[in-house]
Parts: sequence; structure tokens; C-alpha cells
Amino acid sequence: MVHPDFTILFVDNPFVSAAFYRDLLGVEPVESSPTFALFILSNGMKLGLWSRHTAQPAVTAGSGSMEICYRLEKTADVDRTYSDWAKKGLRVLQTPAELDFGYTFVATDPDGHRLRVYARSETA
Repeated sequence: MVHPDFTILFVDNPFVSAAFYRDLLGVEPVESSPTFALFILSNGMKLGLWSRHTAQPAVTAGSGSMEICYRLEKTADVDRTYSDWAKKGLRVLQTPAELDFGYTFVATDPDGHRLRVYARSETA
């Protein structure tokens, strides 16, 4: 069986986006070039940042049609992360709110990719 283990975001400038994610994730990219950057996270997930100008086949979709989700254990962790990210100047699309699946907020990276932070509710 095949399971996904790698997310690629198409970005305007991989160096700018790599600096953003390096600061946000607290890890260095394992690969960085003018057209691509790669992060390997402690949970094994790989995050690639590929220049939308050099990707093949050509990228035709815009940013914001998918989300990278960050699961936290407690609602207090969500609030703390929201405060930290707001101080860093991330654009917030949704302030912390209780939804049917849990407590969550949504911000964006410099290219408009959605970043959702959440803690699952007890009933979800």
C-alpha cells in the first residue's frame, strides 16, 4: 500500500519561503536552492517548497486551496501558538474559534498557503 509522506507547496521564492518556515518550524532545511527547499520534520513529514516558476508541469492553481494542519494537545497551546504567530506578523484568516472538530485558527504563509492549528474537541 502506498501512503503519502511529502507535501510540496508551490512558492514564489524558495529562499524567502524557507526563511519563513525555518523560523516557524524551528528547523533548518536539509536542502536549499534557488528553485527548491526541503524540510524533514521530527515526525518524518517532508515539506518541500518548489518555485512555482520552474515546477513541471506548470503550476496553474493559486495558493490557499489546501491547508497544512498542526495538531496540538490543548486549547491553551492553540492560544499560545496564535499569540506567537500573530507577533511574528502572520496574516490571520480565522482567529481562535471552537468548531465541530475542535478549537482552531488559520493563518497564511507569505504565498497565501493556509496553516491551520487545532486541538481536537473531546466529542470529535
